[in-house]
Formats: sequence, structure tokens, C-alpha cells
Amino acid sequence: MADIDTNNIYSQLGLANSQETNKKSNDELGQAEFLELMTSQLKFQDPLKPMENGDFLGQIAQFSTVSGINELNSAFNSMSTSFQSNQALQASTLVGRKVLAPSDTAYLADGKNISGSVDLKQPANQVTISITDSAGQLIHRQDLGIQQTGLVDFSWDGLDRNGNQMPVGNYRISAELNHGGEVSAGETLAVADVESVTLGKAGQDLTLSVTGLGDIGLSQIRKIL
Repeated sequence: MADIDTNNIYSQLGLANSQETNKKSNDELGQAEFLELMTSQLKFQDPLKPMENGDFLGQIAQFSTVSGINELNSAFNSMSTSFQSNQALQASTLVGRKVLAPSDTAYLADGKNISGSVDLKQPANQVTISITDSAGQLIHRQDLGIQQTGLVDFSWDGLDRNGNQMPVGNYRISAELNHGGEVSAGETLAVADVESVTLGKAGQDLTLSVTGLGDIGLSQIRKIL
């Protein structure tokens, strides 16, 4: 194929050089420009050495692939926007709800109680819950007896062992599991109120601001109550 003077082709097609007009990058090519260049290429090709059908179809296939990718990207962007809108709608329903999340602390509100669960990976002969204050002093101890695998619920009314109301604040909760004489610590989860929700960017998790527990990812929540 004979050499093609692209500047001359642009001139004949009524197109200005990209560097002199909109300063587009040399490697950017839209549909209109591609088709115009393809037409010019066919017009100025050497009649004795015409473009092979395979080469011609290959160029069209390349253009179709690029065009298809652009359309796919546009579709994905549209889907992402839709997902974010749905995420925002779902998030708005969580504010003011109670959730169960992994935590070794729980918040005692005025006139309220503290509740939560222990996650048992296997049955236990005895499950004991201990609640201590910020100084590490034991405030409450509760024996839940024999329990099977799964979530075992507990609740504390906010009173110490003498029946006195404890002040508002965070308290540490811990679980002691007895498996036939072998004692181990259990995973504790606390029930808390959702104060606000922060939307994550595309592909990222929602973040819940939970009373007394701080920020927790939505994927960490075990239950929405």
C-alpha cells in the first residue's frame, strides 16, 4: 500500500489537525474520524496492491471491539449509579434501628439495659457472662448454663450486685466457656443503636455509626433487630 499523507487526508476531509484545534491526544479516535480515515484509506490505496479482505475486516473488528468496550463501560457506570442509589435507600432505613455486632464493649444508656449474644462454635457445658466497668471492677456475672452451638442471648438490667443503678457509659463484656473442664473465652456481640450511616464509594462497604461502639462496616453486622 502506498504511503498516506495524513495531513493531506485531514485537509481533503475538511478536518483540521488535532494538535491545532482541540489538542486531542494523537491516540484518541472517535467513530466519525475512524470511518473517515477508513474511507480515505480505501480511496487512496494502490490499485495494484489493494487491501486484503482479512486486513480490512481486522480493522473493522478492532473498531467494533473498542466501541463495544466503551458501551460496556457506560453500562457498568450506569449500573454503579443505580447500585449506589439503592444502597442509599437501604442505608436510610437503618438509622434508629438496633443491630447486633461483634464487640467486647457495650453502651449502657440512661434507664436502659445492655443486651447481646455469645457466638458458640460448639456446645458448652457452661457459659458465663461477666460485665466490668472502665476500671476493670466486676459489676455483674451471669450463668447461662448448658448451651448448644449458635448465638446465645444475654441481657443485663444495668444494676450492680447490690441493686444499685450503674452510670451511663461503656462496659466491658466477656464470655467464659466451659467444655468438659476446659475453659476458653467466647466471642461476644453487643446490641447497639445505629445513629448514622456513611455511604461507601463504588464497591465499598457501608459504614454504620453505632452508639458506644463507633464506626462498624455493614458486613460486620450479624443481625438487624
